[in-house]
Amino acid sequence: MITTDFAPGSPCWLDLGAPDVPAAAAFYGAVLGWDYEPMDGSGEDMEGGMFRKDGKIVAGLGKLTEKGARSAWMIYYSVTDADATTEAVERGGGTVRVAPTDLDEWGRMAQYSDPLGGQFAVWQPGTNKGVELVDAPGSLSWTELYTSDAAASREFYGSVFGWQYADMEMPGGGGTYTLVTAAGLPRERMHGGLMEVPRENLALAGGRPYWHPVFDVVDCDAAIAKVKEHGGSVQMGPDDAEDVGRLAVCLDPSGADFVVLTPTSK
Repeated sequence: MITTDFAPGSPCWLDLGAPDVPAAAAFYGAVLGWDYEPMDGSGEDMEGGMFRKDGKIVAGLGKLTEKGARSAWMIYYSVTDADATTEAVERGGGTVRVAPTDLDEWGRMAQYSDPLGGQFAVWQPGTNKGVELVDAPGSLSWTELYTSDAAASREFYGSVFGWQYADMEMPGGGGTYTLVTAAGLPRERMHGGLMEVPRENLALAGGRPYWHPVFDVVDCDAAIAKVKEHGGSVQMGPDDAEDVGRLAVCLDPSGADFVVLTPTSK
């Protein structure tokens, strides 16, 4: 369960770096019912802005400018001190990609790579705490890391965020899935998971681990149909996961990965 109280160590923001901003805005509008709001308000250049669902901010979108980078979603975790987090990342063997930076009065951000190369970010809130809608249709409901070394990933992120872990066995001998909860919160507030997969299954990120968002949808199959209709593809699924729901791993037209999930409760 992700909530908007944004306890330290919990996901609070996400944005997409896309090579074609107008195309990405159109794709996610069709699949998730999002409205795109350019930052400058003109709508002409569309180099960056916000996605909204039912008037509430659910994600950001910007032009992919990093040379050689793949289009991907970046997930931000809330922290009380971005500088202290940066020190923890470096102590744990991670790399600073973007040093802590003030974004006016909104807050302070930084971006990193974990020791195996998985990219993530943090947000120290100012006037902006994070997205305005979560755990509802058309919004973020879970975060997930695919990694070639689950033990190393657990150790690193535990040292940086103080995360609590609980393991569960995947059905059919599919391996161990580790559930993640922010420090000091009860297990029902778990917000994500990590799963060890063979390195060859990480080809999407050149063999490096990668995080992706899980979006709540009312009808997984209908969402998949929209993905395909608008130039995306399905990597895995749809599958029914016991006590979880019906889900599929998807790629948008530029290759950014995400999951659509219709929870069992719906």
